[in-house]
Amino acid sequence: MDEIQNLSAVEVTHLIRRRDLSAREALASHIAAIDERNGAVNAVITTDFERATELAARADEHTARGGPLGILHGLPMTHKDTFATAGLRSTQGSKALEHNVPASDDLQVARLAAAGAIRTGKTNVPEFGAGSHTFNDLFGTTTNPYAPSLSAGGSSGGVAAVVAARIQAFGDGSDMGGSLRIPASFCNVYGLRPSYGVIPLESASNAYSWLARSGPMARSVEDLALFMRASAGPTSLPNPSPLTPHDFGTPLPDLTGVRIGYSFDFGIGMPVERAVIDTLSAQLRVFEDAGAILEEASIDFGDADEVFQVTRAFDFATGIGPLLADYGDVIKPEVIWNVQKGLDLDGAAMISAHAARTRLERAVQSFFGRYDAFLSPAAQVLPFDASWRWPQEIAGVAAENYLDWMRSACVLSATSLPVLAMPGGFTESGLPVGWQLAANHYRDADLLRWAAAYEQATGFAKRPPELIAPAQ
Repeated sequence: MDEIQNLSAVEVTHLIRRRDLSAREALASHIAAIDERNGAVNAVITTDFERATELAARADEHTARGGPLGILHGLPMTHKDTFATAGLRSTQGSKALEHNVPASDDLQVARLAAAGAIRTGKTNVPEFGAGSHTFNDLFGTTTNPYAPSLSAGGSSGGVAAVVAARIQAFGDGSDMGGSLRIPASFCNVYGLRPSYGVIPLESASNAYSWLARSGPMARSVEDLALFMRASAGPTSLPNPSPLTPHDFGTPLPDLTGVRIGYSFDFGIGMPVERAVIDTLSAQLRVFEDAGAILEEASIDFGDADEVFQVTRAFDFATGIGPLLADYGDVIKPEVIWNVQKGLDLDGAAMISAHAARTRLERAVQSFFGRYDAFLSPAAQVLPFDASWRWPQEIAGVAAENYLDWMRSACVLSATSLPVLAMPGGFTESGLPVGWQLAANHYRDADLLRWAAAYEQATGFAKRPPELIAPAQ
């Protein structure tokens, strides 16, 4: 089992196409890993093994016939529980949707299936994906494979945990305020928040929603690119992406001459724990040794908080607000608070936020007139006690609400830029720490290329958590 589970998605699908590994063998190894490891982290909360077994058998029959194979042919994977899965309970971690069984797949899930992925279940999320710590009243708390008493992050915490624990090679996440990047940082994996519309994340209530994104998590940059080839594509969204699956070939590592502005406090005095700064500071030389040109500099994030908070509140009110009348007694208070902020918005607040977004975009373009990328901590804190709802302080500064400790990710969400989280090393106590690297709009493929060069120089994601015996 360990031999298969340590493989990347690229390697697994290659072996299946060559008939050196069957889809049934890959599935059996995946299920065995869930049975062996999930108890420690509580990441997989719904399973679909009977259907997966049937699909794996069909995949092997198709392989034997020699027909064309999808790029994910035979690859087993669970899906984040915020995504709708046809015929399989999809709760978004909320008692309000405890018995929800969708009739159809969300577009993201459908595209992965069309590429040949085999659905095996669902991974845990915070209720409605709100807050970067994965716990809810339906399934409990997901914890960190590197320290099972600590948080795995969220909202894609279940995804990060199964990838880090070698239960599967990659997974599908989403990100509004750090839901890919913070769990990637906490769990020593990669997470890509793509540019707008590259992977369509369609909203039934707001076709113009732009803040939330779908994206992959993986243990290698090459697997991120594979996921993007399977998932990027046409959309009915306004302002469709100019990128296509063909833009996401195997990334060729290269940081030569890349101009990187970096900041640990985002130029606005954002509190960040000392251990995070110390761990990441030691890695700055890696970028320089790989040929990058580093300079301490930041995007002007002066308007980012307003843009993020107003947009998020509006999206919560339009998406979740209608549920409050019937289910307000079972929805967690942080979600209700965020919905109410949206319901309380008036014309003046919306006009101000749109003006702030315009100024923020001008600041972004001013920065990218001088630099190719912006480098910063993915999370302000280390993985924390999993019994907490959220950190009450960050580096000695009291948090006013459940979003404050996520601010490092939120301000970049407000820019709408593509952002890639990547492992940044370990503290002396062995806890993972992560970077986030941002590029200008639709330079997603460049991000992968730059991250691949950093990956080549560090190899942090190859270090398994202690709950897994090191590969021989």
